[in-house]
Amino acid sequence: MATRYHIRLPDPAALRGAGDFAFRSQGAEGFAEELQAALRTDALFQRWRASQEDPDAVDPALGAVDPAATVTGEPHDLHVDLVASTSLPGNLLRQRMRLLAGSAWELRDVRAG
Repeated sequence: MATRYHIRLPDPAALRGAGDFAFRSQGAEGFAEELQAALRTDALFQRWRASQEDPDAVDPALGAVDPAATVTGEPHDLHVDLVASTSLPGNLLRQRMRLLAGSAWELRDVRAG
């Protein structure tokens, strides 16, 4: 069963400085597309894993994907809201968001469906 995660990016301009795996997009639609790709494919996980001191020691379960995941983005004056719907557990969503946004994001709500 899918869970909906309501995420706020309070300072979108700060996201590109969040690290080696940070968002590269400029707007809400681009942020949504990047997060959706991070949930649907293991490309971000594989890049992160390759950067680790011992890539073979990384738990492969951290690379789980949800090919049916969807993410929408809505711009506001000073922030961006994302809604991610995925069957992945919350700890994996948070791991992907930390890679993409560092600590520059807020989980606002979690709902079934």
